[in-house]
Amino acid sequence: MTQSAGALLTDLYQLTMLQGYLQQRMEETAVFEFFVRQLPPHRGFLVAAGLEQSLSYLEELRFTPWELDWIAQSGRFSAALVEYLTQFRFTGDVHAMPEGTFFFPDEPIVRVTAPLPQAQLVETRLINLLHFQTLIASKAVRVVLAAPGKELVDFGLRRAHGGEAGLLAARASYLVGFAGTATVQAGALFGMPVYGTVAHSFIQAHVDELEAFEHFALAQPNHVVLLLDTYDTEAAARKVVALAPRLQKRGVTIKGVRLDSGNLADHARRVRRILNDGGLADVRIVASGNLDEYAVQELMAVNAPIDSFAIGTRMATSADAPYLDCVYKLQEYAERACRKRSEGKATWPGCKQVYRHYGADGRMAYDVLTLDGETDLKSEGTDFKSVPDGLIQPVMREGGRLASPPALTDVRARVADELARLPEHLRRLQESPPYQVRVAQALRDLAKACDERR
Repeated sequence: MTQSAGALLTDLYQLTMLQGYLQQRMEETAVFEFFVRQLPPHRGFLVAAGLEQSLSYLEELRFTPWELDWIAQSGRFSAALVEYLTQFRFTGDVHAMPEGTFFFPDEPIVRVTAPLPQAQLVETRLINLLHFQTLIASKAVRVVLAAPGKELVDFGLRRAHGGEAGLLAARASYLVGFAGTATVQAGALFGMPVYGTVAHSFIQAHVDELEAFEHFALAQPNHVVLLLDTYDTEAAARKVVALAPRLQKRGVTIKGVRLDSGNLADHARRVRRILNDGGLADVRIVASGNLDEYAVQELMAVNAPIDSFAIGTRMATSADAPYLDCVYKLQEYAERACRKRSEGKATWPGCKQVYRHYGADGRMAYDVLTLDGETDLKSEGTDFKSVPDGLIQPVMREGGRLASPPALTDVRARVADELARLPEHLRRLQESPPYQVRVAQALRDLAKACDERR
């Protein structure tokens, strides 16, 4: 673990509660679940992401000597706590929805079962990891829906909220169908395709725009995508037409041009006409510049001749919905179901499972939220004959993974399958009727029993 992502990357109250638990010897098994209370405006579903980083965090979590020294010197904690943390290892179990699964409010995507101090301590970082990638994946998949069949590339690193955010935004967008990213480290770490063009500064550094195009083409002969809008977009397109034969003689082919400002639809039409008239019909047009699903949808609606969209700031920050109302809540301790009853924040108690029902057309029809192990769903209008296995599956036992991480290509395939099964009304970018999540009677009965116990 790096210092920036170490064991102290947590909230203070995790450590203060930990000391309280240890003093009272409260170390029996606890169950916590991570879920989202409600969807952001204009969202019909979310995409589970971040599980891989969460499991890595749990496997690798250790307190280093400098972290232990800081805790000891802080004056807040006992020597017994420091000694406990010296030997700290996560030894619990984890159940989760596979990455790329579409989910809805109140449905747990991760369940942690471990001794109470362990399960509590990991709360902050797990929320941090699961929240961010789920947020970005759920934003990016909307761009996929807005531009079916188009090449989409992540350009978000430079305005992401920190390096880790930019890196994980690249991964999250790739999971849901983006072709790749401009973030080099994401390519190195995750095996993602890396894309890039050229900046305005390269053009400006040259006295002559045509010369700049030629120099860049010779420097990147296999990846020539030229930026047209430093000065006059259409004039630059004509220079590309003039340059192409010279480059062709040297074995260099211009692959594409990029538009980054102005009325992208109008510029794309004019540039497409210039390129086609100049014999460059195969040169692709890439559009960038403050794009999101709404801007892309508008460009698609007017049939703008754009082949590829580079999506940056608004996706990497999820600009229109910058956070999820997500929580990690205690659902059971020492085999006793636990239920929070705060106004507007009540939880469903116990270990839960989600069963998804599909209609005759193969699309998602509704989900049933019930207790894990519950076998009777007839009262919910369905039975196991029409419902596959529960969505929440075991992924870690006694602190160790049960299987190697799935390939990102497999996660992308899962997302593609989920998209194919998504009801038509949930494919819209605007507000739509909510997807139905039925709460099973067994779960309602347990909640009532918890309430009566207080």
